[in-house]
Amino acid sequence: MTGGTGMEDLRPPPSPHAAPANRPAATARPPAGSGRALVRVSGPELARRAQLETTRGRLVIAAAGFSLLFGAVGLKLAVATVFDPAQPKLRAAARVPDGTPNVGRATITDRNGEVLAVSLQVTELYANPQEINDPAEAADKLLRVLPALDREKLIARITQRTAPGSETPVQFAYIARNLPPRTQQAINDLGIPGFHFRAAERRFYPQGREAAHVLGQVDIDGHGIAGVEKHFDERLRGDHAPLKLSIDIRVQVALRDAVEKAIGDFNGIGGAGVLMDINTGEVLAMVSLPDYDASDPGGLQKRAEAAESPVRLVAARAPAPAPRASKQDTDPHFNRATVGVYEPGSTFKLLTASMVLDAGAANIWSSFDARNPLRYGRFTITDYKGKHRVLVFPEVLAYSSNLGAAHMALLMGPQKHREFIGRMGLLNRLQVELPETARPLAPSAAGWKEINTVTVAFGHGISVTPLHIATSISAVANGGILRQPTLVAQADGAARPGTRVLSEKTSETMRKLMRLVVTDGSGKGAEVPGYFVGGKTGTAEKATVRGGYQKDKRIAHFVGAFPMNAPRYSLYVMVDEPKPNAKSHGYATAGWVAAPAAGSVIARVAPILGMVPETERAPQIQQTISIPLQPGRPAGAQRVPAASTPAPAPRSAPPAAPA
Repeated sequence: MTGGTGMEDLRPPPSPHAAPANRPAATARPPAGSGRALVRVSGPELARRAQLETTRGRLVIAAAGFSLLFGAVGLKLAVATVFDPAQPKLRAAARVPDGTPNVGRATITDRNGEVLAVSLQVTELYANPQEINDPAEAADKLLRVLPALDREKLIARITQRTAPGSETPVQFAYIARNLPPRTQQAINDLGIPGFHFRAAERRFYPQGREAAHVLGQVDIDGHGIAGVEKHFDERLRGDHAPLKLSIDIRVQVALRDAVEKAIGDFNGIGGAGVLMDINTGEVLAMVSLPDYDASDPGGLQKRAEAAESPVRLVAARAPAPAPRASKQDTDPHFNRATVGVYEPGSTFKLLTASMVLDAGAANIWSSFDARNPLRYGRFTITDYKGKHRVLVFPEVLAYSSNLGAAHMALLMGPQKHREFIGRMGLLNRLQVELPETARPLAPSAAGWKEINTVTVAFGHGISVTPLHIATSISAVANGGILRQPTLVAQADGAARPGTRVLSEKTSETMRKLMRLVVTDGSGKGAEVPGYFVGGKTGTAEKATVRGGYQKDKRIAHFVGAFPMNAPRYSLYVMVDEPKPNAKSHGYATAGWVAAPAAGSVIARVAPILGMVPETERAPQIQQTISIPLQPGRPAGAQRVPAASTPAPAPRSAPPAAPA
């Protein structure tokens, strides 16, 4: 209301931000003389400006913090890269798969690196019976993929049960081993609960039957149970580097083929062969037939029963062996080369001749009376197709005279004879890297009588392994050093320790006599032009259980070395119970059986071993290693008396019991 009219004032109420009515409004006053108009600043503007000032302060603080942080990082980088640079830390390179199986047993190779035994990763299937509710249904499904399993046995294995004698539930049961990836996937696709897989190893022998007795076998858990697998078991499991053997698989194949052919040609029941380096004792090949495929040990018995192999067919047609010899005649696991002991027959005449020459008891011009048989009690010793006359030393070997060899041995006497046989390593077990070795069977020192000396002189009354014979003849040919055989490859040029058992002069003479046997004696079948083979044949009747001999069963041997002008290798070939055939004119002796087999081996392996036949210089070389059948006594040479009749022996003295 104004004035006195009494009406209400219609102006709007004052703003809440306005100054009180009794206070004048703030007015910006410009400086004097500026000429600017006064600006009125409201309250909201002042609040906004206050907030800006607060934000500006915070930004300054944040910027200072970031500057300090980046300054510290920059200082650290400067120290690490400029002032005190640190060396980079090396990290192991990432492993790139190279295709090598992750296995725990080392590979076995031959001397040239060819794989003989290797472990491969495989898959095994096992079951947890506690997880299988319906064993019959699970078994029926699994049989779709693995039809070879026996249903009843499978159900029994996967049925829930406890361990015998306890309340512990069985949670593990093997079902199948060595599953290929496709079979594993097929089993997975069945979707059967309770079946599981796990990684395992399988030992595989890629060469099949070759060198099976040398390599041996491993059991289901990968532990060696025979052969070098057993002898070197710890080494193969602890050291993954390949184990290099002295075996040359090419030579092994050639030797096996030759022995197998001889067995088939003469309807034998088995055989053996050994080829050695006479200067190192390394065994380049070792064969025992019948043999087996080590990669398939589960099928051995079935193949033996079915007589699938040629050797087994031969054995099936042969007469029933003596009970004592049945195992070595029929068991393919039996190693004839190192476990089989046989009477060596006339191959021992080389040792008898070496003995008397080295002792000076006889010379090459010495003569021996082979006209009359030797009688000891009810036993009579004669020659097979003898000459019935006095024989000169080389003729005794060339014509394989039992009487001449007996007279040679009698010059030494029983004690010295046995000592020499022992010195040649023929009374003890060989120290070769195989668990399967046999000790020779021979009379004891107290039981070695004159009759034993007479019979052992031509290889009867003592039984040794083929490897024994090859080792001793190697010493005869290599200069007189006896070395234990080895199956481990030796470094080229490395000399192996040995024992001198003969003089070099005796060894040189024996090489000439061994060559004479091949050129003019019973070993003509082993001759290979250009390789100057030397050796000796031997045919021995097989012993019976009670100590007698089987007239219709024999063993044919050949042992020798080549080339005789510079001998490098020795060779032994044996055929068990050969039968005559049309080509042998009714004979089954070593000259018809073993000697030709040895010749075929030499003709095949000599080029493999880098030996070139000396055909152009053959006459000159032959002249240096030849010896006449009847050498005359040099003028002025001392005459060595030769035995003509043995010392008298008790008529009741029996011959040595055959091994």
